[in-house]
Amino acid sequence: QVQFVESGGGLVQPGGSPRLSCAASGSMFSIYDMGWYRQAPGKQRELVAGITSGGSTNYADFVKGRFTISRDNRKNMMYLQMNSLKPEDTAVYYCNGRARFWNWGQGTQVTVSS
Repeated sequence: QVQFVESGGGLVQPGGSPRLSCAASGSMFSIYDMGWYRQAPGKQRELVAGITSGGSTNYADFVKGRFTISRDNRKNMMYLQMNSLKPEDTAVYYCNGRARFWNWGQGTQVTVSS
């Protein structure tokens, strides 16, 4: 079983650059492909970015060129560097697996507003 604790969100001005962190428990974290997801009010949860166990990355079109996903398997950590934030990026951000999912954490709220 893997559990997640997301952090790093908050109120951010448009154009801001916060970095989200995901702390994962469990000794098998490094072998799984992982992803960052987000859920905006009234919308379904959607994939933002993914990273394989080997470090290959992919991004949703709406964040491509603005967000960067990374991971540190030695620390069981995953990150999402967010740049050039827009109001439409406002959402609760979560981390979880890709092909395999575990219970969702509480997420971290990112609110983009001036």
